[in-house]
Amino acid sequence: MKRVLSSLMTACFLVVSAGAATVPNHPTPQARSKSQAGKSQAQPKPYQVGVASWYGKAFHGRATASGEDFDMFELTAAHKELPLGTWVKVTNLRNGKWIVVRVNDRGPYVGKRILDLSYAAARMLEMNRGLTKVRLDIVQPELALNQGLPRN
Repeated sequence: MKRVLSSLMTACFLVVSAGAATVPNHPTPQARSKSQAGKSQAQPKPYQVGVASWYGKAFHGRATASGEDFDMFELTAAHKELPLGTWVKVTNLRNGKWIVVRVNDRGPYVGKRILDLSYAAARMLEMNRGLTKVRLDIVQPELALNQGLPRN
């Protein structure tokens, strides 16, 4: 009798404890609309996408549209419409490399190119050919000036 009673008590204990076990609290997945899904990963719309070229030695030392002398070793560019002094992030769409340059000249006036980069900027973007497809994004001056500089 003790054995039956003991087995019955054990069985009741197991049933009660199994019913009282905690259930993992997993969050319920929520469906996202297409517009919500696109917003989380979308980058800002580029200012312009097109072909860029570079210019260097033949123009080194000549006056630019801004009045300063062109220095092929500075990170500058020529654009037809952007205000002089505008900072632009230029991304090489062939390799993903990017750089921030300052517009200090007008041009290019060849073909349908959208930007002429200084020799130094072209080297940093690894424009191994004379032309490459780029993406232009306008950058705030504070970000452009502080980018990549060590803090004192």
